[in-house]
Amino acid sequence: MLKIEIEITKTEGWHWRQTHFVCPKNTILAAVLSFAKSGLAADAVDALKTCTCLLKECRLELAKCIANPSCAANVACLQTCNNRPDETECQIKCGDLFENSVVDEFNECAVSRKKCVPRKSDVGEFPVPDPAVLVENFNMADFSGKWFITSGLNPTFDAFDCQLHEFHIESNKLVGNLSWRIKTPDTGFFTRSAVQKFVQDPEHPGILYNHDNEYLHYQDDWYILSSKIENKQDDYVFVYYQGRNDAWDGYGGAVVYTRSAVLPESIVPELEKAAKSVGRDFSKFIRTDNTCGPEPPLVERLEKTVEEGEKTIIKEVEEIEEKVEMVGKTELSLFQRLTEGFQELQKRRGKFLKRIK
Repeated sequence: MLKIEIEITKTEGWHWRQTHFVCPKNTILAAVLSFAKSGLAADAVDALKTCTCLLKECRLELAKCIANPSCAANVACLQTCNNRPDETECQIKCGDLFENSVVDEFNECAVSRKKCVPRKSDVGEFPVPDPAVLVENFNMADFSGKWFITSGLNPTFDAFDCQLHEFHIESNKLVGNLSWRIKTPDTGFFTRSAVQKFVQDPEHPGILYNHDNEYLHYQDDWYILSSKIENKQDDYVFVYYQGRNDAWDGYGGAVVYTRSAVLPESIVPELEKAAKSVGRDFSKFIRTDNTCGPEPPLVERLEKTVEEGEKTIIKEVEEIEEKVEMVGKTELSLFQRLTEGFQELQKRRGKFLKRIK
């Protein structure tokens, strides 16, 4: 009989959760899987049920995920997040970097179809606002055209670079073609995109619903706290949102859409007042970078990669130096050899960069 050992890492975030499966004896299955827009909040009993369900009901999808190069890279990336102060953010960034259709297929089985992953309940972090604090009138057609997200509340989901979204009206729905950038460790980026469709609440114009989605059956509700649309550079729409899906009920955040790529200072007083109406402090919102420039040249990206490697080595050397003070000459010789090795690395780096330039 196959013995199953399972470890669940519970984190707080919208997109991703970390699960570690180990099947001993001759077969070892070690997979750290990301659950897109999902929440995995399970106690030990639920963890065992989850693992048993995955191995029984989603065996093919699980095997395909583990065999997929991008998913394997995600596994390696997630391992670097363990016990870090920013562990949750690190895990979510790994998921952003290595998102693909194989992970989506696994999520569809594990979360939606077979419901192996317990659904996380709404803990009230993003409560539905009182309709009285929303705009009284809002014409969805005024949202047509290109808008930038220039400020966001949730650092994990609302503050990406180059968030340029284009909206239009189609069959009485507001259709948004959304795009944003995911930074890579070498200062490059990936461009992600999505399409969302909203209908307006018949009684409350300031509420827009994005429902009827197949993937994880997610539902996002937008609440428009304030807006000014006069075909000027300081036009804006302030959106607070709350959502739910097959895995998590109650994620959320808030964003400011502006025609300008940079948040106009003239509208800040209005935004501060609107944020306060839902118990938020606008000074804690994050300004986004919408310069949308090209990727740095390959040489610069390689230099950054080498620089990060050097920082790691320096840190290790410093740790050894601290030990030297405690244990004496035996460790001193090791420290000297590491220092010499580090100096050699610097020389090789210089030669390498000269060749590619």
